[in-house]
Amino acid sequence: MKLLLLLLYLLVTIIRFGLDWLNLRHREHERKPLPKVFAGQIDEERLDHSDAYALAGDRVGFVEDLVGVVLTLLFLFGGILPWYDQWVGRLSDQFVVNGLLFFGLLALVQMVVGLPFSLYKNFVLEARFGFNRMSFKLWCTDLLKSLLIGTILFCLLVGGALWLIQWSPQHWWIWVWSFWATISLFLLYLSPYLIEPLFFKFTPLAKADLEQDVRALLEKAGAHAGKVLQVDASRRSGHSNAYFTGIGKVKRVVLFDTLIEQLDNKELLAVLAHELGHWRCGHLRQQLIKSQIVALFSCWLAFTLLNHQILPGWLGLEQLSFAGQVVVLGWVAALVGFFWTPLSSCWSRRHERQADQFAIDMVGSGEHLASGLVKMARENLSHLFPHPWYAFFYFSHPPLVERVLWLGQRKPKRKVSPS
Repeated sequence: MKLLLLLLYLLVTIIRFGLDWLNLRHREHERKPLPKVFAGQIDEERLDHSDAYALAGDRVGFVEDLVGVVLTLLFLFGGILPWYDQWVGRLSDQFVVNGLLFFGLLALVQMVVGLPFSLYKNFVLEARFGFNRMSFKLWCTDLLKSLLIGTILFCLLVGGALWLIQWSPQHWWIWVWSFWATISLFLLYLSPYLIEPLFFKFTPLAKADLEQDVRALLEKAGAHAGKVLQVDASRRSGHSNAYFTGIGKVKRVVLFDTLIEQLDNKELLAVLAHELGHWRCGHLRQQLIKSQIVALFSCWLAFTLLNHQILPGWLGLEQLSFAGQVVVLGWVAALVGFFWTPLSSCWSRRHERQADQFAIDMVGSGEHLASGLVKMARENLSHLFPHPWYAFFYFSHPPLVERVLWLGQRKPKRKVSPS
């Protein structure tokens, strides 16, 4: 079994690097003429700049992935895991404390390994292409805030789960799932008010004319309890985006201030209509339900496998602590889950199509959404020519050129009425 898992891990690694290589070669040799909507926005010089940005990111990503592969092989197959398991076991004989130490120290090592890559990406790569606007002081402040929030959530989620496992060893899977589901739902309400404002400043839209149009669009979409805010993302990056978050009365659409600077009002309204489409089409609800079903099944499967004490043998070991077995199980689940990636990406792209169609129904055509997406691609140096296999496997949105052509062909299908 150990050899089989090693071969599976190497297979996944080869597929990942192979897709990256295919995408790189395709970008270099398969550049095609762009549709008319790109004219005046993205020229050959801009494409060259985008390719250089993507290539630089690919190189950093390759090194980071390679470091991760080497460390994983050493930890799981090089004898470090049993040594680490025994060492942590000597620090405490308390089940909950032992588990927190085991997972917490691993998370700390992972963070330390990732710090040089984070620094390089922000202050070298992103700065070289004009995106980074973050000072080192702000980067350190964000890091400390993330550590504080992460530590609190880690102790709550992991410590609470370990306590439930110790409290109800025969039925812990249902209790752990219920606990995590409750906390996840609570965070959906809490995050927009307590967590996100720690990093960003959210304010009402600054443009008075845009504010009036947005209110009319919200009324038309039936989002009476929703909010549309702009966020000072420009303090950290020149990238632009918009997203939908929260549920119930705390649901909100957030527009980056960089996006507001880049697009005209009609384009912004089309982008907003797309984000409202995710809400009206029930995508957040579907994602929440799907994630909880997967979490419930995962807890049951983990309970079953851990009870049978077969996980240490998968790596040729005689014994491992509960926490050590969870690490092995999580690693195997990630390997199997890798092959679920294209299905998840396809599901996400379907949602994006539905949200695009909703935007067309809201504003009357796909013209302004298409032109807005092109401007965003220009400013973000987006990759316009992905390899089809790479896009199929990884892309959560349809490739931009394909998406823009689709928007140009679509007509409103129905009249949107408030619900």
